[in-house]
Amino acid sequence: MVAYFQLQPAEAELQQLAEQYWQDAGERERQLEEAAYEAGEAIRNGEFTLPNLEAIVRWKSERMVHYLIGNSNENIKSALAIAANSEASTEEAVNALIGLRGIDIAIASAVLAAIYPDRYAVLDYRALEALGHARHDVGFYAEYNAFLRRLVECGIVKPQEGLPAPTALHAMERAVWQWSRNRGE
Repeated sequence: MVAYFQLQPAEAELQQLAEQYWQDAGERERQLEEAAYEAGEAIRNGEFTLPNLEAIVRWKSERMVHYLIGNSNENIKSALAIAANSEASTEEAVNALIGLRGIDIAIASAVLAAIYPDRYAVLDYRALEALGHARHDVGFYAEYNAFLRRLVECGIVKPQEGLPAPTALHAMERAVWQWSRNRGE
C-alpha cells in the first residue's frame, strides 16, 4: 500500500511558517534543537555514543531519555553506526534505531534528521496533519520522507541560515509543523 500525501497549507505560506516556527520556539526548545543537531553532526563524524543519542532523544521526547540506559554501549554504537552509514537505506537505518530501547519510529526519524538534516525529516504528528495523514510505520516513514524531499526539490522553501540544520528539508518540516500548530490554536 502506498501512502498518499496532500499538502494542506498553501505553498506560498510555507517559508513564513518555517520562520514562525523558530520565532515561536521558546529558549529551551531552541537549545534542545541546537544540541540535537550538534550531536547529529558528532554521530555523522563517528562519535556513536549514548550522550549524543541522548541529546537527540531529549529534543524530541524528554520522557523517553530514561529508557536509553537500558541499551548497552555496544548496541548503541552498532545502531548509530548503521544510522550514520550514508549507504544504508531508510528502512535499514530506522530498523537499526528502533531496535534500541526507548526509540520508536518518530524518535528514530529525529535521530536520522539530526545526523543527515538534508536527507531525513522528522516524523511528527503535526507535520503529518499538514500532509493530510496520520499513519506510522517504517514504510510509511520512508514514503513521508521521500514526499517532503520531493517538495523541497521544487524550491518552495529555502534553507534557514543561522538555525540548526539550515537545510531546505528542515525548513519544510518546520513549516508543515507550524501550519498544524497554527490550526490547533
